[in-house]
Amino acid sequence: QVQLVESGGGLVQPGGSLRLSCTASGFSLTFWHISWFRQVPGKDREGVSCLDSSGGSGTHYADSVKGRFTISRDSVQNTVYLQMNSLNPGDTAVYYCARDEIPLRGSCSLAIKDYDYWGQGTQVTVSS
Repeated sequence: QVQLVESGGGLVQPGGSLRLSCTASGFSLTFWHISWFRQVPGKDREGVSCLDSSGGSGTHYADSVKGRFTISRDSVQNTVYLQMNSLNPGDTAVYYCARDEIPLRGSCSLAIKDYDYWGQGTQVTVSS
């Protein structure tokens, strides 16, 4: 059974950092791209960052998080991380990880339509 479980969210002050985890079960991250998305109430879900499967080495970031967020993978733990630094109130959202619907597809993307399995989300709140 394919499952993605996010953790690591919480309340942090502006300028602070958090590391989110996305632990996969039922499949190996080696073969699928994984992405992080976020959503605030009343707005569309937006792509934040994606990581190519182990066959590639590419990463992609939304312009709003470039230079502040870093995506990485621990293949032994079958977990993808999102290190978030220099957080600001605009980063407040529920963060979701998702698995690409096609294994070993070309480069990963931040298009929602490309992802079929989603975690339950973890809340990130940036506030003083």
